[in-house]
Amino acid sequence: MSTTNLDPAVFDYLMRYGIREPRALARLREDTAQLPNASMQVAPEEGAFLGMLVQLIGAERVLEIGTFTGYSSTAMALALPPGGRLTCCDISEEFTARARQAWADVGVDERVELHIGPALETLGELEADGASYDMAFIDADKGNYLAYYEACMRLVRPGGLICIDNVLWSGRVADETNREESTVAIRQLNAAIATDERVDVVMLPIADGLTLARVR
Repeated sequence: MSTTNLDPAVFDYLMRYGIREPRALARLREDTAQLPNASMQVAPEEGAFLGMLVQLIGAERVLEIGTFTGYSSTAMALALPPGGRLTCCDISEEFTARARQAWADVGVDERVELHIGPALETLGELEADGASYDMAFIDADKGNYLAYYEACMRLVRPGGLICIDNVLWSGRVADETNREESTVAIRQLNAAIATDERVDVVMLPIADGLTLARVR
C-alpha cells in the first residue's frame, strides 16, 4: 500500500529533489495508479530506498515476496551489481505481466526469476534447494506475514536484511479496538519482531511503514 502523510506540496518537493525515478518506473507507477487495487503499489520514495539498501549492503541475491506490477522489484533489480539476481514470488500472472514488461523496459529482465504460485510453497522449495539471500522484501498477503518472516529468517544470511512493508497499516495497528484480520496479523508480527533476539530492528515511517530487520 502506498500512502503518505506528507502535505502534497512537501511530497511534490520530495519527488523533485529527493529521489531519482527512472522514466520507466514513473510510467509504471502512473499506469498502475489506474488499476482498482493500485494501493498495493509501493511508494516511489520507498522503491528508491529499497534500491539504496541493495547498494549499501552490497546485496547480490535478493528475494521479494509479493511483486504486483513490479515497481519495487524493478527498483531493486536496477540496483543490483552485474551478476546479481532477484527472485520474485507472486500468485498473479495478470499483474506480473506488467512487471515483466517493466523489467524488460529497463533491461533487467535477465536478472529476475519469477515464481508464480503460493509463496510459502515457493519459499519451501527455495529452502530445500539451499538458496541463500542477502536481502528480502515482504509485501504480500498480511495474514501470512509472520510465516513469510520466519521463512526469510531461514533464507537470509547472517548480516542480511529483511524488509517488511505496510507495518503501520495506515495507523490501524495502533487502534487496539480494530480486530480486522490483516490488522491483527500485522500487529502480531510487529510485536514478535520487537522482541526477536535473532535480529536488530528498526521500524521507519516511510510510506505505510517499513520494518528493517538485520539478521544476527
